[in-house]
Amino acid sequence: MKILIIEDERELAADMVKYLSGEQYRCEVAPDKDSAMERIGMYDYDCILLDLMLPDGSGLSILEALREQGKQEAVIIISAKNSIEDKVAGLKIGADDYLAKPFHLAELSARIFSVIRRKQFDTANVLQQNELKVDVPARAVTVHDVPVMLTRKEFDLLLLFLGNRNKVISKSALAEHLSGDLADMMDSHDFVYAHVKNLKKKLTEANYGNYLTTVYGAGYKWKA
Repeated sequence: MKILIIEDERELAADMVKYLSGEQYRCEVAPDKDSAMERIGMYDYDCILLDLMLPDGSGLSILEALREQGKQEAVIIISAKNSIEDKVAGLKIGADDYLAKPFHLAELSARIFSVIRRKQFDTANVLQQNELKVDVPARAVTVHDVPVMLTRKEFDLLLLFLGNRNKVISKSALAEHLSGDLADMMDSHDFVYAHVKNLKKKLTEANYGNYLTTVYGAGYKWKA
């Protein structure tokens, strides 16, 4: 899952990246409003951590622009501004949660998981489609109650598909989800095909219902 950290305090941003990367999140950092707006316009994220006091403007204006664009990323405000008025304003504009600084990184990670679960998985910790079961916190997959061992990228792909059931996801979107903005510098996105192929092979060998299909010329779709 991809996280955008909009934070100008370098040390805090680095601490968040280190901790959340250990929790299997892919993290990118924007230290100011301009770079944050550029990234939000180019990429999709599972969750955005938003500081309100940035060197070139208010984080609230980023949140307003995000919601005006109709983007549905989960947003958690992380701010030293901890008055009731600040929290109410942020939540009314469209934030999903508000965490005042200083905070424990474990609590931040738990809140990220909570908002993503609510937005993408209907608050469920365990996703189930007939014979397929995915325990999201445990990162465990079973088919017909038999464990299926997936790599980190294969598991991330599976979660992305399950969170976007019946939607076609392009190869470029999958590449960007797996590799972040490094995908822009790659000559091809053939590695996506390899990861999808391996995911399908492991699920097929476990005798799942072939929900993951190729939409030729467009991408891939998980049929629910």
